[in-house]
Amino acid sequence: MGAITPKEDYTNIPHETFDAVIVGGGGSGMRASYQLAQAGLKVAVLTKVFPTRSHTVAAQGGIGASLGNMQEDNWHYHFYDTVKGSDWLGDQDAIEFMTREAPQVVYELEHLGMPFDRNADGTIYQRPFGGHSANYGEKAVPRACAAADRTGHALLHTLYQSNVKMGTQFFVEWIALDLIRNEAGDVLGVTAIDQETGKIAVFQAKATLFATGGAGRVYRASTNAYINTGDGLGMAARAGIPLQDMEFWQFHPTGVAGAGVLLTEGCRGEGAILRNKDGEPFMERYAPTLKDLAPRDFVSRSMDQEIKEGRGCGPKGDYILLDMTHLGADTIMKRLPSVFEIGKKFANVDITKEPIPVVPTIHYQMGGIPTNIHGQVVVPESPESEPLVTNYDKNTDTYSTNQEGRNFTKPVKGFYAIGECSCVSVHGANRLGTNSLLDLVVFGKAAGQHIIDYVTKHHGDEYEPLPTTVLEQTVARIRKLDESTTGENAQEVADAIRDIVQDHAGVFRTSALLEEGVKQILAIEPRVRNIHLKDKSKVFNTARIEALEVENLYEVAKATLISAAARKECRGAHTVVDFEESPDHPAYPYGRRDDEWMKHTLWFSADNRLEYKPVRYRPLSVDAIPPKPRTF
Repeated sequence: MGAITPKEDYTNIPHETFDAVIVGGGGSGMRASYQLAQAGLKVAVLTKVFPTRSHTVAAQGGIGASLGNMQEDNWHYHFYDTVKGSDWLGDQDAIEFMTREAPQVVYELEHLGMPFDRNADGTIYQRPFGGHSANYGEKAVPRACAAADRTGHALLHTLYQSNVKMGTQFFVEWIALDLIRNEAGDVLGVTAIDQETGKIAVFQAKATLFATGGAGRVYRASTNAYINTGDGLGMAARAGIPLQDMEFWQFHPTGVAGAGVLLTEGCRGEGAILRNKDGEPFMERYAPTLKDLAPRDFVSRSMDQEIKEGRGCGPKGDYILLDMTHLGADTIMKRLPSVFEIGKKFANVDITKEPIPVVPTIHYQMGGIPTNIHGQVVVPESPESEPLVTNYDKNTDTYSTNQEGRNFTKPVKGFYAIGECSCVSVHGANRLGTNSLLDLVVFGKAAGQHIIDYVTKHHGDEYEPLPTTVLEQTVARIRKLDESTTGENAQEVADAIRDIVQDHAGVFRTSALLEEGVKQILAIEPRVRNIHLKDKSKVFNTARIEALEVENLYEVAKATLISAAARKECRGAHTVVDFEESPDHPAYPYGRRDDEWMKHTLWFSADNRLEYKPVRYRPLSVDAIPPKPRTF
């Protein structure tokens, strides 16, 4: 593809046209690209790193699906667990869609050659995972379809090989910069920069799909790869698309203390136990039924509580121990080989002989770009004329709003989003382990199918002229950096953003802390807008890429803190100490306020405005799961 240097006239930026452009080459992006390539569409996949180095590779434990290979299971139980795990902020129609599709998409991966572990009878091996139960919470059930503790690695390689076979065109080490929208708001493609040359180009398409992953690097301590800087979220926000439920960030219970590296929940699925300084398996006190396999928000808060009450381990009492010694070396080396390596490399611990120090560490964003079950990006049809008021009546199990006639889910023509950058919302206020990989493949497939229908049935061969405003904006961003003579280093500004988010939006939050965080993040904007790029070279200039990433991180940070400060309740991963109540409180169990806050936040970047939209409470074909206190 031809490209030009940023110094040239923007009107001469060449571009290539495609049926579909996918931004992101991880699990969701490659599942969609495979679907499109199979149908014969001309597809471009822009990927920040080589596809098999995408962050999906870090997913360890498994893919959730009710195959019932180890114990009796069905999608109704999976549906119930996911709704309950979401703390009733998940949209029940989307959750039903995902859990019903789960067995089929897993079998499709098996047929593509994904090397799942096997039972003696040849069926896919499944392990227990946090929050997954049989018979509507009665007991833990093995539901995680696992490839040892390298399931994400196996998934990526399977999908990459399948895409190569189908002839998918990859643009490796290209970074998307801005979303191209016309005056009607339709999406026409993206502008992007080639890391190898530093040149920019336009990718125009009939359908543009964001599969850009999460933004966990907005926190100082994170299990996420350094590439997870919220690029898709930043591009969408700058283009006028709201971000949904950005106050909800999952802290994984078992990040290696002091390192931030993830130890899969599969450890506890295989039988590992969390212990305090007294050696007590303390989760029995907090979750008598599921114990160490309670959902992640529940376990992380319990660990934090143990530390705060003086039962933490180590000289400073600031971590918990994860004990796997009773599993035996054979089981560990067969089922958890990567965990053994991580223990050696990052904690100098032989997990077959001694427990390993762990702390809750940021891991996953539940919020993102709002979408429907087809992966279409959706927005409110009109601006909010009055605040949304929701009402849940537990006596009649009815959910209503004061805006029943308003359309909150108008599709943005030509624009799709899937995976962690999207919010469909199947995870609500807290994601269950194994549902992330499931989300990738279910909605990657669904979006791929919808794009095929859209491109082949509703779109002609013509490509409309591109608006010059976005092209000017992209070139101006690059030129500003190239011509900068004063300002701060991008890394210093990024670290300041991370410190603010880490210190003000942790496992336990307070209203005062969140409000102070909002003030600090808004005050930092002049520093974000005045970054100095000292190295002006073009070839693989990572300093330029970091400077561009800061703008995306900043959008994510604002969305997170403003949304969190506005939500006056405790729900899922959002625990505000001011609003905590007794678990037996008749109206607000654990501080969750269904009468006021069973609704999604929508943050708009242009004026840092918040709107709200209702939870989709009714499933597609079964009865809704009514809200109740979450006990495990």
